[in-house]
Amino acid sequence: MSLRSLLAAVLLAGGLIVSQAQAQQARPLVDLAWLKAQAGKQGVVVLDASGNAAAFAQGHIPGAVFTDFAAKDGWRVDRQVGDKKAIGQLPEIAHLEKLIGSMGIGNQDHVVVVSAGRSAGDVSVAARIYWTFKLLGHDRVSILDGGMVGYLKDKANPLEKGMGAAPAAKAFKANYRPEMRASADEVKGALGGGTALLDFRPQDQFVGINKASSVQRHGTLPGAVNVPGEWATRDGGGELRSIEGLKSLYALQQAPAEGNAIAFCNTGIWASLGWFVNSELLGNKQTKMYDGSMSDWTIDAAAPMVRKVKLD
Repeated sequence: MSLRSLLAAVLLAGGLIVSQAQAQQARPLVDLAWLKAQAGKQGVVVLDASGNAAAFAQGHIPGAVFTDFAAKDGWRVDRQVGDKKAIGQLPEIAHLEKLIGSMGIGNQDHVVVVSAGRSAGDVSVAARIYWTFKLLGHDRVSILDGGMVGYLKDKANPLEKGMGAAPAAKAFKANYRPEMRASADEVKGALGGGTALLDFRPQDQFVGINKASSVQRHGTLPGAVNVPGEWATRDGGGELRSIEGLKSLYALQQAPAEGNAIAFCNTGIWASLGWFVNSELLGNKQTKMYDGSMSDWTIDAAAPMVRKVKLD
């Protein structure tokens, strides 16, 4: 082998190693062993989305940064239309850039989102944050499978107390991907067929027995298929099912796992978990998420709905 050929082979092998390492870092779902291997490494930010500042102060993953998803941090905003309100919409990109940068996250950092891990709803919150990072063009993001509940199962895992010092702010610049987000107009266009409408709400809301307070009317979108988000985790907890298990759920509900799809729910939380399953775990990159979901859709009294069960 000539020196040039040898050099080319070395460079190719090195490139493959780098590519494999990058691919590993970008895994959508990581386990505790992976997280432990990253302990103390530069460029890895553990983002605690457990939602409870008091619990965080009592004990959290060392070095983690707390984010108050539901309240003050403003990961979502409401849209007022007359006396009605669409809950859970995407904020201004500039706000998200500032928020993310203030947590010490830059464009080169790998973010690991940690949920409380008690329920599938907790995982949905982590998935909403994950989706937001992806929407902003940030691919170095993962979710810790099992969340804090999984982490605390092993009493030997270290904990850090207190809120910790505020991280040094970094510059974060978004590269917005509009193709990942569905608008109400796109949903209307999808009603004619060709795009799967996946409703990740509980079944009683899908059929119209009950509705969330954030939604104006009972029912679902015409032609929608129901895949309850809670089913995506083992026993409704903080651990995702296997790929084969998720495929079985889709088969059970006769939900397509390929092709154009729009995930929705009430306010874009369950839909985030559905999008995560569809796009990141099952690999359907043609999946969009309707962040306004039924809270936004039902503000328009003329927007078509189907109620499968009508009760007094």
